[in-house]
Amino acid sequence: MEPLTLNIAREVAIAAAYEAGRIVKERFGVLDSYDEKDDHGDIVTEADHLAEHLILDKLRNVFPEHSVRSEEFGENDVQSEWLWLVDPLDGTNNYAVGLPLFAISITLVYEKTPVLAVIYEPMTERLYVSIKGEGTTCNGNPVSINRAKPFSKARVGWIQGHAVQNEAKAVKLRHHIDVHTKRMMRLWAPTLQWTMLARGDLDAIIVYHSEGEDLYSGILMVLEAGGTVVDYTGRPFTGVGDSPYLIACQPKHQSYFLNLVQQGLA
Repeated sequence: MEPLTLNIAREVAIAAAYEAGRIVKERFGVLDSYDEKDDHGDIVTEADHLAEHLILDKLRNVFPEHSVRSEEFGENDVQSEWLWLVDPLDGTNNYAVGLPLFAISITLVYEKTPVLAVIYEPMTERLYVSIKGEGTTCNGNPVSINRAKPFSKARVGWIQGHAVQNEAKAVKLRHHIDVHTKRMMRLWAPTLQWTMLARGDLDAIIVYHSEGEDLYSGILMVLEAGGTVVDYTGRPFTGVGDSPYLIACQPKHQSYFLNLVQQGLA
């Protein structure tokens, strides 16, 4: 992996996130209509397409040799060890109903390992940046998962794939977590939950069969903020995979959340 490529990628991704954020913020609250993407309740707006077009143009102009996978566009035809994952508007359902909880997510993956993540929240103007091995920052200031206080009952973010919303095991686990924690949070914008965990405002995130262009930016954010990400058996996250079932938390709380999840699935 070339440090120069990563440094240039960081600047391009940040610039793209800021400009995409301006586009979606300008159109927030004046949305006339939206389109249904599938039968699971996912939607797409004009702002998604405009922000995506801008981001992809910037990436292609500087890195035409890189592979790209984006929420609405899909994949390009380039084969490369470098892969960009783009969600131009994570939280479109929130956006469409006037709830100001959404973000732009851009991730760079090298040989199936996330190495750069940029998440921008236009409404709060928070810019999160992570580079593998260099930590996570918010508006230039380091953030750490370890600032969270000990808990008697945890605050947990729940992230679930659209296609398995009513799966029996998912419903059972979701209910178990809801009953056995202080708060179970579902924001309809997963990247916001990942940034909350990275800065210590959540105790954990449970991921149930969910993979999208926004997932791996959050994982890198948490790992670089000092967190741990494992599957439901305790095996560490190793790279981009299919339909992951994951637990992310402070390392010292890993056993607690593993037990919580395993009890919920029993």
